Amino acid sequence: MTGGPITFYYEFSSPYAYIASERIEALADRHGRALVWKPFLLGAIFKHTGAGPLTEIPLKADYAGRDIERTARLHDIPYRWPPRFPFLSVAAARLVYWAGEERAPDLTYAFFRAAFARGEDLQRSETMLAVAEAAGLDRGAAEAATRDPQIKARLADETDAAIQAGVCGAPFFLVDGEPFWGCDRMEMLDQWLETGGW
Repeated sequence: MTGGPITFYYEFSSPYAYIASERIEALADRHGRALVWKPFLLGAIFKHTGAGPLTEIPLKADYAGRDIERTARLHDIPYRWPPRFPFLSVAAARLVYWAGEERAPDLTYAFFRAAFARGEDLQRSETMLAVAEAAGLDRGAAEAATRDPQIKARLADETDAAIQAGVCGAPFFLVDGEPFWGCDRMEMLDQWLETGGW
């Protein structure tokens, strides 16, 4: 690998982060960069910034819904709205940290695809645990992990660290000290890595 890793910050309730997740590994591979997968809680960012989900903001809501679907079509990524949106994704994010770095990519894909490719209700504990089990986790251990105080604290700490790193939304990428916010900044990120920046 050349250069530092790309840190990929994401929230499981973010459609744009789902779309980014389907593209980021290929981008990192093109530039010989490792990937660090960092789920966090967007609600904490909203409290910090005073913002809220795009789909709950007048005028922006209609546009965002259209743009999300259009962006998925542009990149030929399957897309379906989940039955609840936005949805609480705390348990899923906790499981990524519990499962560990090596399993983070596969588990991330499993959760995102369940929510946004198949339109499943990831907020429902039974659904989330079924997805985790299908991804290779022990169901009982995974259920216990979502309530483990250490795992809860880990996600809270990771979310705080994301805020300290300047993460202001999802998806967010940090590479060599340079921040990029949004699925629509991935082309810029690609060019930045290609050219060495400007």
